Amino acid sequence: MSLALSHNAQWVLFSTLILGMAAGVMGCFAYWKRQSLMSDALSHAALPGVIIGFMIAGSKSLPLMIAGAAASALLGALLIQWIRSSSRVKEDAAMGMILSVFFGLGIMLLTFVNRMGGGSQSGLDSFIFGQAASMVRKDVFTMSGVALLVVFISIIAFKEWKLYLFDPQFAKGLGLSSRWMSSIYMTVLVLVIVIGIQAVGVILMAALLIIPAVSARYWTNSFLWMVVLSGIFGGASGMAGTLISTFGKGWPTGPFIVIAASTFFIVSLAFGARKGMLVLFLQQYAQKKSLARAVSAQRVLERGEAR
Repeated sequence: MSLALSHNAQWVLFSTLILGMAAGVMGCFAYWKRQSLMSDALSHAALPGVIIGFMIAGSKSLPLMIAGAAASALLGALLIQWIRSSSRVKEDAAMGMILSVFFGLGIMLLTFVNRMGGGSQSGLDSFIFGQAASMVRKDVFTMSGVALLVVFISIIAFKEWKLYLFDPQFAKGLGLSSRWMSSIYMTVLVLVIVIGIQAVGVILMAALLIIPAVSARYWTNSFLWMVVLSGIFGGASGMAGTLISTFGKGWPTGPFIVIAASTFFIVSLAFGARKGMLVLFLQQYAQKKSLARAVSAQRVLERGEAR
């Protein structure tokens, strides 16, 4: 199949593979921090920054647009924290507010840009649902480089991440600052989101972060193996969805990536070694059989004593 693809398309496949791996790894951290909605809020909050970066550059410049998306997403995260700490509004409500306001602002700016001369040909619409085919080699190298950096950071700081997530008090006793760890976590999460929105889209980027992590949870109780499996599921989903989207002209990449990730989830839900429905059914069936044998043996014993 790869022989039928252009050289640029093969690089795009590689970049979405690395992106999916990075998203899967970071999705595990978001899953255990119970911040699944945070990734959704930040991905939507990145849209205004993308449009503003395009307006500043006057053309499609991925590094400047990524910088704008990162600034916008970080601003959204800071506003969520500020709303939660300075009011009675709960975190999930604050996330919903920021998600809606920033996404609405992004759509408004997108409409304004598309009405400008040449704006409709800018390709900014692809940032809504993702369009990997619109990526040029420079975009691919930028996305791949940042994604590899995220994976590298996750690997070298894995022990610190684990302590931070599961035993923050012990981590604090070892000298790990919870504020610094939270800042690094949020920065890396934003990096994954902003580099992925061109391929997956702002609406569906959160799904690539969360679905592989949830799928991996059905196969293991080990956090290490969960991270590894989530990275594998995410990478396979990114590559499979991108490959399918190349079969049609103008097909958005994000929906196909999410469908591929959802396929892994359905298989994991049905056949997962730890919590899969088939395993639970077999365990319940074995328990019922064991209970029935125990009851039968008890009745035989009672009959023997009665005689």
